[in-house]
Amino acid sequence: MIHIASRVSEPAVRRLTATLYGYAFLSDLVLLYPLYVVFFADTGLSVGQISSLFVIWSAAGILFEVPSGAWADVVSRRLLLCLAPLVSAAGFALWVLVPSYPAFALGFLLWGAGGALVSGALEALVWTELDRLGAVDRYARVLGRSRTAGVLGVVLSGVLAGPVLAAGGYPVVGAASVLACLLAAAVAARFPEHRPAPVANEAAGPDDDDDLGWWETLRAGVAQVRTRPPVRGAVLLVAVVAADWGALDEYTPLLALDTGVGAQAVPLLLLLLWAGVTIGGLLAPMGERWGSRGYAALLGLVGVALAGGALLRHPAGFALLAVAFGAAQLATVLADARLQARITGTSRATVTSLAGMATDVLIIVTYAGYGLLATVAGNAVAFAVTAVPYGVLALVLLARRRRPRAVPREAAASTSGQGWSPSR
Repeated sequence: MIHIASRVSEPAVRRLTATLYGYAFLSDLVLLYPLYVVFFADTGLSVGQISSLFVIWSAAGILFEVPSGAWADVVSRRLLLCLAPLVSAAGFALWVLVPSYPAFALGFLLWGAGGALVSGALEALVWTELDRLGAVDRYARVLGRSRTAGVLGVVLSGVLAGPVLAAGGYPVVGAASVLACLLAAAVAARFPEHRPAPVANEAAGPDDDDDLGWWETLRAGVAQVRTRPPVRGAVLLVAVVAADWGALDEYTPLLALDTGVGAQAVPLLLLLLWAGVTIGGLLAPMGERWGSRGYAALLGLVGVALAGGALLRHPAGFALLAVAFGAAQLATVLADARLQARITGTSRATVTSLAGMATDVLIIVTYAGYGLLATVAGNAVAFAVTAVPYGVLALVLLARRRRPRAVPREAAASTSGQGWSPSR
């Protein structure tokens, strides 16, 4: 249930958002991001070994995602947000201190665990604090801006990585990455946290999961997704919307090379995409006012722009891809806001982590499908085919939007939670 306050505490909201933006920026200001594949190759790893590391990384995310979400519903979420960058920092330090395949594999396990500690805990903490402050209606815009702060961290790391590598080599790049993680942990300590007090309920229902232990909290979160269609639909929406473009992002350098540009021009084209992602995150306040038709149109735009930009097979196509990535970022933020609005009880982080796990699974499936398609038909066709689910999802949402018109007025109250608006 959303708490309604008569007056928003603006100073408290500003403290929360400033901490969130700083945390997101520093968490992604990792100079190893644009260089780790090159680092692995320079160490002597084959393409097959590097691919196996990516599988280990994805598997670690899936393995740790839901258990850590349930943990975030039992212990301090602020504590987990402090621990997460420290765990990732340990992995990065291991890479540069003992550069070898076993160290890289263990580092990816640690990086995956660090990401899992954040996933679910961060969204749940921000939603809960905004709810307490009477500003929960700002969740989408706050989340969008935090995603933009993270993108800016990635962009700055790309700008700094080359000069730092030239000045000090991989050890200095690794040290800078560890430092950014340590600063992120320090910033996380500033997060406010006011967990709702357990409420005694003699007639506990399936959603009454207050004051539960880790295992019971995990079961309650899974049960909420399994038994409540609005929550289950919101989880699936987050997974489908986020996974497709999240997987395609890894192949944009190959698509850029296929347009005929030289390797030196690839970063410039990718910078265009990141600019689109940045703008998409900032448009969340506008997007949260849209209904189901507007959101379906947004998804349709993602699919058409992805396919069109790729099939142009020209550098100019990256302008369309930038539009697609920006729209996809906006769609992902709005889908997350919808999910948070539909979760009840104290298993919020657990349910959010289930969405994260579903996203990771779909990303792996997309990797496999893209690889097969690109091998047979090339990157442009693989991009276009992979964009099809956005069009299908848009049609599904439009069909669901029309369905309530046939529902009698007296039954409308029971289905009002099925609509798009995150406030429902």
